[in-house]
Amino acid sequence: MSACTSTPHGDDAVASSGTMAPAPAADAGTAAPATPAQQCNADAAQSAVGQVASDAVVEKARTDAGATVARTLKPNQAVTMEYRFDRLNLRVDAKNVVESVACG
Repeated sequence: MSACTSTPHGDDAVASSGTMAPAPAADAGTAAPATPAQQCNADAAQSAVGQVASDAVVEKARTDAGATVARTLKPNQAVTMEYRFDRLNLRVDAKNVVESVACG
């Protein structure tokens, strides 16, 4: 069974007791302060539904929702599926009219 095990290397090597070696301590003087991420509130951007998704409409919806970014999703468009709590998605129809808004 020795072929199924590996020899530990580097700082993340497992000690013989079965515990992980401690991570190096961060220098408190150089660590950036944690900032709360901006949350999206799609309910606040519902006024965009029914409007043509112009740059001005998309930007107003983004700011109304409190989102960091916004994207317009066209019919049959390939999109990434990762969830971003700070992103507003505006789904549009073939005529670029906003059909729905949602966060993610």
